[in-house]
Amino acid sequence: METLEAELGRARELDVSALADAIETIGFECTRCGACCKGYDGEDGEHEPHTATVFPDEVRELEGATDREWRDVARPMPYGLTEGDDGLEGETFEWALQTDACGDCTFYTEDDEGRGACQVHDDRPLICETYPFSVALGGTSQPMGEAVDSVALPAQRAAGETGDEEGMIRAHECEGLGRDISREEAEELAGALKERAVRELEEAIGVRDSYRPVDADGEVVVHDSEGTKRRDGTPR
Repeated sequence: METLEAELGRARELDVSALADAIETIGFECTRCGACCKGYDGEDGEHEPHTATVFPDEVRELEGATDREWRDVARPMPYGLTEGDDGLEGETFEWALQTDACGDCTFYTEDDEGRGACQVHDDRPLICETYPFSVALGGTSQPMGEAVDSVALPAQRAAGETGDEEGMIRAHECEGLGRDISREEAEELAGALKERAVRELEEAIGVRDSYRPVDADGEVVVHDSEGTKRRDGTPR
C-alpha cells in the first residue's frame, strides 16, 4: 500500500488534459436540480443530511464572504460522533458544510421556478466545484456514494488495468451526466479536480501528523490539519 506522500506525488503529476478528456467522455452539464446540495433518504429510510467536506481555509474564506461565524459555515464531520446526554460527543476528523433544519446545505436556495442556486457560488469549496467527479487515488474522497461511471486515465490503460480502481475518473450520481460539455469547461473542471485531489491528500497528511488523542469528555473534538479544535473552530 502506497504512503500518502507517494499518492500526493501521483496527484501532483495528474495531467489536466487527460482529466479533461475523461470528463468529456462522460459528459456533464449542471441542470440546477439541487440534488447534490440537499439531504437525502438513506437505504434505511432515514433522512440523511447533506455532507460535503470543507477544508479549514475554505471555512475561513466563507466566513469572510458571508460575515458568518465558523459554526454557521461548517459543522464537525458526523462520522465517529455519538449521541450523549447533552447532544453529540466524541472525536471526529475534518469538517462538513453546515446544514439547515431540512438537512440541506446552509448556502442552498431555490428560485421561484424551483431551480437550485448557491449563495456562495464564487467562493464554493472544491468538493462543490468539482461534483459529480472525483479521482480515484488512495487518500482522496468519494462523495455521495458509489461511482455510477468511470474512465481510466492513460497510465492505467497502458498498464492494462480495468475496473473502478486507482487511476480512474469517477462520476457520481447526477442527472447532468452524459450531457455535452465544452473543452474549455472540461479543462476548467479538470484543473479544479486535480487541485482537490492534491488538497485532500495534503489535508490527510496534515491530519495524520498533527493528530494527538484527547479525552473528548462529553464534547465534540475535531481533528484537522491545523490541530485539534472545538466545534466552533477554536483551538482546543
